[in-house]
Amino acid sequence: MARIGFIGLGNMGLPMAQSLLKAGHQVEGVDVSAAAVDKLKAAGGVGVETAKTAAARADVVITMLPSGKEVREVYLGSSGIIENANAGTLLIDCSTIDVETSRAVASEAEKKGLLMLDAPVSGGVGGATAASLTFMVGGSAQAFARAESILQKMGKTIVHAGGAGNGQAAKICNNMILGVSMIAVSEAFVLAEKLGLDHQKLFDISSKSSGQCWSMTSYCPVPGPVPTSPANREYQAGFTAAMMLKDLKLSQDAAKNSGTKTELGADAARIYSQYVASGEASRDFSGIIRFIRG
Repeated sequence: MARIGFIGLGNMGLPMAQSLLKAGHQVEGVDVSAAAVDKLKAAGGVGVETAKTAAARADVVITMLPSGKEVREVYLGSSGIIENANAGTLLIDCSTIDVETSRAVASEAEKKGLLMLDAPVSGGVGGATAASLTFMVGGSAQAFARAESILQKMGKTIVHAGGAGNGQAAKICNNMILGVSMIAVSEAFVLAEKLGLDHQKLFDISSKSSGQCWSMTSYCPVPGPVPTSPANREYQAGFTAAMMLKDLKLSQDAAKNSGTKTELGADAARIYSQYVASGEASRDFSGIIRFIRG
């Protein structure tokens, strides 16, 4: 079993680290929150003070951080992971960040003889807790082969998307689809309400015909048709509106940098920006239907 340094024990990172402990790995965790480190210790892990210390002791380092800024800070520089990890250490960044930062950090890791993957996830806190996440992985085939058995302890679907940064590319493209489709489904249900069409009737028809999509059948934004969707619990977040906006902004940054026209993606980013600004940042992203109703 591996000695794993886990940097970032937030809502996603902590249950992921706990899954690795359950699988028999030794996990040494780092977080700015002492309470989060205490929870890892209670599950059988070890707390260390800095990423530098964790990197120097680990066979594998996993990071789950808020943005590209934190990823650069933690990986680069004299006190960073890359400078202090031993040659051959496997680095896995599970943060959702911009493609440019991901590729830049991977390039620096390669110069130091380190294997690195970007491996953002889909599945939310529920998926992290159940160890059923989907990992979209970018990096070399060698690094992926070494990491796969570790990722399998935290997720059910592990896809190698290609070279460095391609995991991030897959994540932001997927979530652009999700953001756009949730708005489309929400607009359809609001229009149905105005036309006197029952929610369940629209669901029964669209979920079995050409309107079928994940936002409809797995995460329906109105109460009733899908009992497990957040709409049935006042849109308590599984994936917050703020997180959706973050991913949509990343998709639009990537579109701009690559010269790609993504008009629906841009519209979705604008609408979610307005929704978040209305005070609903911590609400589930499917609550966008309430904003659309006005």
